[in-house]
Amino acid sequence: MTFSRSLSCCMVFLLFISSRLDSVESRPNIIVIITDDQGYGDLGITGNPVLETPHIDQLARESASVERFYVNPVCAPTRAALMTGRYNFRTRAIDTWVGRAMMDTEEITLAEVLHKDGYATGIFGKWHLGDCYPLRPIDQGFDESLIHLGGGLAQPSEPKENERRYTDAILFKNGKPVKTKGYCTDVYFDASIEFIKKSQKDKKPFFIFLPTNAPHGPFHDVPEKLYQKYKSKDLAPLKANPRHYENIVRVFAMVENIDENVGKVTQHLKATGLDKKTIVIYLHDNGPQMARFVGPMVGTKTQVHEGGIRSPFYVRWPQRLQAGTVVKKIGAHIDIMPTLIEAAGLEMPKGVKIDGRSLLPYLEGRNPAWKDRTIFIQSHRGDRPILYHHIAVIGPRWKLRRATGFGKQQPSPDVPFELFDLINDPKEQKNLVEQHPQITNDLKAQYVAWFKDVGSTRPNNYDPPRIVVGNDKETVTYLTQQDWRRLAGRGWGTQGEWWLRFEGTRSFRVRVLAKSKIHAGPVHLEIGKEKFTVDNPALADEVVFKKITIGPGDKNLKVVFTASDKPTIPYHVFLERLDR
Repeated sequence: MTFSRSLSCCMVFLLFISSRLDSVESRPNIIVIITDDQGYGDLGITGNPVLETPHIDQLARESASVERFYVNPVCAPTRAALMTGRYNFRTRAIDTWVGRAMMDTEEITLAEVLHKDGYATGIFGKWHLGDCYPLRPIDQGFDESLIHLGGGLAQPSEPKENERRYTDAILFKNGKPVKTKGYCTDVYFDASIEFIKKSQKDKKPFFIFLPTNAPHGPFHDVPEKLYQKYKSKDLAPLKANPRHYENIVRVFAMVENIDENVGKVTQHLKATGLDKKTIVIYLHDNGPQMARFVGPMVGTKTQVHEGGIRSPFYVRWPQRLQAGTVVKKIGAHIDIMPTLIEAAGLEMPKGVKIDGRSLLPYLEGRNPAWKDRTIFIQSHRGDRPILYHHIAVIGPRWKLRRATGFGKQQPSPDVPFELFDLINDPKEQKNLVEQHPQITNDLKAQYVAWFKDVGSTRPNNYDPPRIVVGNDKETVTYLTQQDWRRLAGRGWGTQGEWWLRFEGTRSFRVRVLAKSKIHAGPVHLEIGKEKFTVDNPALADEVVFKKITIGPGDKNLKVVFTASDKPTIPYHVFLERLDR
């Protein structure tokens, strides 16, 4: 009796394991490609009269699509929304730099949900939601990570020795710097193909996040052959400012290189028989970084005009979606996570307020009853969002806009509200505020309720997350201006501090790498209430604190150079644990 019961239990367990494996292996693979600063009109399929993108155009023709798909006008907020299904104001990632692009680690990411249910998860490209533990992709659900730090190559987060290279760049693989060979976009896509091969060998479905940093500037390092191709083309049909032509040529070289790589991945999927069961999503993170062709709209990156916040959105999944299906309902970045979770046959995280909706029923052409909704877009510089500052409130037909300027920390009081009928006026030329006061007031009321809601998601909602120092998962913490809190100066700042959380009592070797030569004299390292000093006897570009010991708790770190009349900026600070 006992043996029989044991055998029965074993059979049930084996059947459970077998069904579980079958379920995992039958799930769709997922690839999400999102490019950086590529505008709506930077594709042949969207009407660009100069740029050639045959592979993305083919992907689009084989896809279902959302006609009006919205993103934020800048990159990190879009990425936070994509990863969580929540408006970025809920996630603490409210800007793109100086500590405000870090996403709260309590957020449950798309990668975490898929990883928990058996997916192999990989990111190749631009994360831009935190560079240090516990904010890195490998802390937030990704098995494999090959990324640059911060918002881009050639920004203050890159290793100094990279020297602003896009070709043969120093990237970070699973948290460690590695020298790569080739143009960065090629490197990301090649790594993703290797990840597909490994996942197939391991018999696991895969989720690949491919966020390229191209065609983000600077533009000094682009594929030469493609640069020469567009250098010889007539750009007049773009109706862009001729002063931008040289940079547009370089952007187009980057974009066609992306297109070649999209073709490489889609061809690999078809050659290996994976294409029918693989979802491929393609979109952009915001509008173009300079004025150029944006289809039937106007606007650029940072603007809340349609051209700054509209993206193509193509979803190719031959197993389930009919090519050419066009969704007329408005969609947004917050919809990607719920759409993919439903497509994978999984459930959304319990107890988490998701702002997005699954678009899958519409992509499949089922068109269920779905109450119309309003999308809220707001992005501007500064430490906290400000009511009515640089906003777009968008419904199926009407759009309320107050374009006070992304770069301003405070809005000008004289900037008016504008109301547009997007169905009849996609270029936003005719302000209808006076003609439709009731619609204007209704959209304002919806916005105010939304602003209050997202701003009360957690206590101290807009405080940036703290970087955790001393954890075994990151024994060398790499601090840069990307994540510091600016205390003085403009732009990236001339003085700043890092908000840290020390785990336990630890000893560290601290290297301070300066942006320029450090004048002879004392250099102070302030951590909380403690101050450490090292004498710098001669011109150098770094100083070393050989051993300091810090107790647990929340402490801010600041470097003070005392021997120069002009501010000396700490380029990078390395805290290396000695008691590993």
